[in-house]
Amino acid sequence: QVQVVESGGGLVQPGGSLRLSCAASGDTFPDYATGWFRQAPGKEREGVACINSMDERRWYATSVKGRFTIFRDNAKNTVHLQMNSLKPDDTGVYYCRAQENPCSLIPDIRSAGSWGRGTQVTVSS
Repeated sequence: QVQVVESGGGLVQPGGSLRLSCAASGDTFPDYATGWFRQAPGKEREGVACINSMDERRWYATSVKGRFTIFRDNAKNTVHLQMNSLKPDDTGVYYCRAQENPCSLIPDIRSAGSWGRGTQVTVSS
């Protein structure tokens, strides 16, 4: 099981950018895919982006395609989510989770660890 800790959230104006980080424990983290998910108040958790471990193929939710980029730094056991052109609809708590390959945008599918505590992202003027 891979444990993760999310960071990098905050308050940003519409059109702004944030970079989230998912730091994992365990020396086998590079063997696992990673997914980013978010949950807005009153809504279900949804997949945002995910990346495989070996071939680094990426998948994105339609709502974030072209604005968000997921990438790995295996030397630091970290997966980042670069978020540009943020919109108020991007507001929510963002979570990451290790997954078996291939990754999935469906929460709880092929999970390889527990959820972290998440990091709050608020997009507001």
